[in-house]
Amino acid sequence: MSDSEMKETKAQKSYKLLEPFSNIPVFYRVLVANSVIIFAGATGGTWLATRLNTFSYVPLLIFVTLGWLVSVALNFVLLQIAFHPLIELEKVMKRIQSGERTLRAPTTGADPLADQLATTLNTMLEAIDEANRQRAAQIINAQEEERKRVARELHDETSQVLTSLLISLAILEESVTSPEARERIGETRQLAHQTLRAIRSLSIDLRPSALDDLGLMPALRWYIKEYQQKYAIEVDFQGSNFKERFTSEIETALYRIVQESLTNVARHTTANKVSVTMTEQDNAITTIISDNGKGFDVDAMLKKPGIGQERGWGLVGMLERAKLLDGNLRIDSKPGQGTTIYIHIPVRLASCDKAVTSSIAD
Repeated sequence: MSDSEMKETKAQKSYKLLEPFSNIPVFYRVLVANSVIIFAGATGGTWLATRLNTFSYVPLLIFVTLGWLVSVALNFVLLQIAFHPLIELEKVMKRIQSGERTLRAPTTGADPLADQLATTLNTMLEAIDEANRQRAAQIINAQEEERKRVARELHDETSQVLTSLLISLAILEESVTSPEARERIGETRQLAHQTLRAIRSLSIDLRPSALDDLGLMPALRWYIKEYQQKYAIEVDFQGSNFKERFTSEIETALYRIVQESLTNVARHTTANKVSVTMTEQDNAITTIISDNGKGFDVDAMLKKPGIGQERGWGLVGMLERAKLLDGNLRIDSKPGQGTTIYIHIPVRLASCDKAVTSSIAD
């Protein structure tokens, strides 16, 4: 049982003491409490007034002081009981404000007004969460569409221009007789060729065509092969039990999560070995990414401004992608102990989406 659930259970137990008053609103509880105090004070004062001649001043002063203190204490206790549901609701709201976004206010039946406020608060929090999910989905989809557009332009336009430049330089090199000029042209051709390779690599990083044409597994194998050549980091990739292609959203999300994880390994750790295992089982995809690097403090990185922000936003993006697919992502890491990322995402097959789309069209 989680800490929040334990606290909610304790609150519910305390509310049982208020069950006799569960149908009385807070306003009337306060009214009754103060009426009782006023009645007790008036009765005691009347009784005291009828016996003024029998008391000396010192005992009378003590009696009045004690009566005042008892009235204040009684009023404090009664008001605490009357406002207890609202006080507990305030504690829950403070915890939500401090960052426990998944926490919800309990409805216990101890007070109708408090339950109404709790229901309204929970409805508002659910609406905010749904709006945040929709906004995150729109942002991620817009990013992917922009990546596709830029990758297409780099591949279709910039690459073609550079290819034409290479052909022109080759023709020019053949027509020049001066050894020095041929050497200069050869160096220029080499530079143009390197630029062309860099642009093609950038285009594929932005949106690999293999992901759309062949699916997740071939795209990841190609990416990991290029990654090992670029960073000289050994990557052990294992994929098992995959029968059909998944929806575009799932394939894109998993590809980006693995890509971001491996990029973080290359940029921010001292790891030289990474293990990536991906398994489809029990209608879900489980992915584990583990490295032997120096590790880091996950909570501090996600909250750290400035120097750690780029990496922090990368981790936030990974968490958002998994959450949008009703999955979960957990990062286990400690300084000096490496990092392991666990991803669990429910399966949706591309063939199922096609069948649904076809039935709708019919």
